[in-house]
Amino acid sequence: MFHKIFSGEGSSKKGPKSIPVTLSTRIRLARNLKEFPFPGRAETSQKRAVLSKCMEAMSGLKGLNESMSVEVDDLTELDRQILVEKHLISPELSQVEEGSGIVLSEDRNCCIMINEEDHLRIQVLRPGLDFGSVWKRVDELDTGIDSAVSYAFDGDLGFLTACPTNLGTGMRASVMMHLPGLVMSKNMDKVINAVNQLGIAVRGLFGEGSDANGSIFQISNQQTLGESEGAIIERLDNTLQNIVRQENFAREKLLQDDRFRLVDKISRAVGNLKTCYLIQSSEAMDHLSLIRLAADFKMIPEKYRALADRMFIEVQPGHVQLAAGRQVDPADRDHLRAELLRKEFVRAPLIVPGGAS
Repeated sequence: MFHKIFSGEGSSKKGPKSIPVTLSTRIRLARNLKEFPFPGRAETSQKRAVLSKCMEAMSGLKGLNESMSVEVDDLTELDRQILVEKHLISPELSQVEEGSGIVLSEDRNCCIMINEEDHLRIQVLRPGLDFGSVWKRVDELDTGIDSAVSYAFDGDLGFLTACPTNLGTGMRASVMMHLPGLVMSKNMDKVINAVNQLGIAVRGLFGEGSDANGSIFQISNQQTLGESEGAIIERLDNTLQNIVRQENFAREKLLQDDRFRLVDKISRAVGNLKTCYLIQSSEAMDHLSLIRLAADFKMIPEKYRALADRMFIEVQPGHVQLAAGRQVDPADRDHLRAELLRKEFVRAPLIVPGGAS
């Protein structure tokens, strides 16, 4: 089974090509200051000293011009939720009570978390599959910070981190992928098992322990020790290319074997988005996933792919509440979410079944 999944066997020259499976690319570096205990063992005064030192180190740093620096304490609960939903901070940092902060670049592509599990989590996030430019920027930021502080580093182990799984490079490279073909063909579990054997982790939309709503998965390296950053990225990239091939093949099979059932699912999703009055975020994500798939198949105008990508974020609970401008309970959120989706999809056309042929 492992061989069949990643040998490329069964691939065809027919069907959708160059589908935009990857939504975003992120690289995160874990770093710690050598003169302070890790955040989990630090006193509040020590965490505040780390926060001050790191903020100072990033002041005026190239690549962080016009950035926003803020302590997590000063953010409202909604602010924190919005940042989590945008994948700029981790759910863990949003729960830290004091002594933590973030530095967010003006273009919102870079967010540095201070005193999460490690003293520093330097991360860069960009749309699409783009390891080259993401690595270049995160490496430049890391070098700039390193010139102002002293990192905890061991000649044999590499960068020292709170969790042993981050030792070495301290790097997590990840992508967000839309894989409805593998989900609908019930092959996703096989792919997850196969890539796990290659040292690659597959998680849900918001990381470890979260659900893969909308058939969206985070895929990242697990190994950080004993490999260079370049080798990790190359290995991950090769695995991702194989996953894209398998997703292409799964979609092609769906079209060949059960086209009308697939078109029916997509048409029902369009109808629900145009007419719903109550809808939860998980159901909305599943419908949006089918809209994106329809755009990939050219069954619906391509502009609806971009709309689906935007709605993946805007239907999240925090964003619905932000748009409302007031505190809303879950039932009200479901109504407001439905209202937003009706407005956005009211002009969505009927599905053209032969679009991908």
